Amino acid sequence: SFMQGSKLEIPLWLAKGLHDSKRRMISVELPKIYKEAWRTVFSADANVVDLHKMGPYYYGFGSQLLNFDNPENPEIAQTTFISRFRRIMDSSQNAYNEDTSALVARLDELERALFRAGQKGLNDFQCWEKGQASQITASSLVHNYGKRKFTDMDG
Repeated sequence: SFMQGSKLEIPLWLAKGLHDSKRRMISVELPKIYKEAWRTVFSADANVVDLHKMGPYYYGFGSQLLNFDNPENPEIAQTTFISRFRRIMDSSQNAYNEDTSALVARLDELERALFRAGQKGLNDFQCWEKGQASQITASSLVHNYGKRKFTDMDG
């Protein structure tokens, strides 16, 4: 059995299961990379921080920490992501046909998905601009909406 005040490292799923704001069975301490000192480093120089090394799912795990009533939650929710997001999108638009492996290596999985989406958007646009795309088509959502609207008018 454990004494009151004992510290344990337990998996996130177990901490979520044991955490009950009414009974206070456990209190959860933030992992060091989400604490204020680290958040200050991220804000000061987000460009060089290797989030992938700290945890490939930095944002996903951080969002799970918001389940625990920690006074630092608002800061956790907004610091790092905002300071890095613009740089990622700028890089994805300006690094066309360049080697981006060094940049991408430092991104967590969510950031990598954003970067790929930015690159794909730029690539698709440039193909369209050069006349290499066959045509721009309405999404199936828009297409189905139009069909539904005309059907309603018939009835």
